[in-house]
Amino acid sequence: MVHYYKCPLCNSEDTGAWLQVPDHFLTGEKFELVRCSNCGFLFTQDHPDIEEIARYYESADYISHNDSAGGISASIYRITREFMLKRKRKMVCRVSGLDKGSILDIGSGTGHFLSVMKNGGWQVKGTEINDKAREFSKTEFGLEVLPPVNIGSLPSASFDAISLWHVLEHFQDPFTYASEIVRLLKPGGVCFIALPNCSSFDAGFYKEFWAAYDVPRHLWHFTPATFKLFAEKNGFIIRSVRALPLDVFYISILSEKYKGNRFFFLSGIIRGFWFAILSLCKRRNSSSLIYFLRKREK
Repeated sequence: MVHYYKCPLCNSEDTGAWLQVPDHFLTGEKFELVRCSNCGFLFTQDHPDIEEIARYYESADYISHNDSAGGISASIYRITREFMLKRKRKMVCRVSGLDKGSILDIGSGTGHFLSVMKNGGWQVKGTEINDKAREFSKTEFGLEVLPPVNIGSLPSASFDAISLWHVLEHFQDPFTYASEIVRLLKPGGVCFIALPNCSSFDAGFYKEFWAAYDVPRHLWHFTPATFKLFAEKNGFIIRSVRALPLDVFYISILSEKYKGNRFFFLSGIIRGFWFAILSLCKRRNSSSLIYFLRKREK
């Protein structure tokens, strides 16, 4: 287990236990979330190390690594994914200012997003830790997807865009990845990072049942304020922040399920709709956010 004696973000020793959260998805084990009193950063304490963490992903229901996962939650995930894929491509084109370019998707899963970008004329590459997901990406879509350890072999300043769709929160060392992204982006390139927002309305409501804590697979739990600090410490400027509007429904449905609600689907839709309405006035309290980043000019 990995234990932090100081805040990984600001190096302060002023940290304390904040919330105990079970692994609702797989093992039922409980993990402590620790909060830094200095910067407000929230992180999973005593989480599995890089050798041990793999077993917490070993489930046929883990949809990001297994495109054939069943159940109502997986079906909702697929419907949401299909709706968002082309929207993400349009977003990348609009923000980057390019109709075609080169993109690296870090944590590319089963390759659906890269496939859409490839079909749109982009040159694409991905990195993915899961062997089966990499093989699916290759056989199903003809994609080039590397193991994460090979990211250092990619040439510097070679990508117009780099995307991480709900990936950064999984990394054992997000700071190393941030430096790699800075190295790999072309001048004027854009990085897209989607993250759960632990200061969202739904996080505050569900507390330890909030599905997006997803311990111990999620190690870092960002708010807009703490992600801004993370970005600035690693050489980025946040150009814009936008909400992922459909995530709140998926997360609310799972959270209701974790609470033991027999009618979790209906309750999740109703709750999600309410949180979505609240977020129209306070977008920084949306369930998930996309950050658009550029390298800070030296």
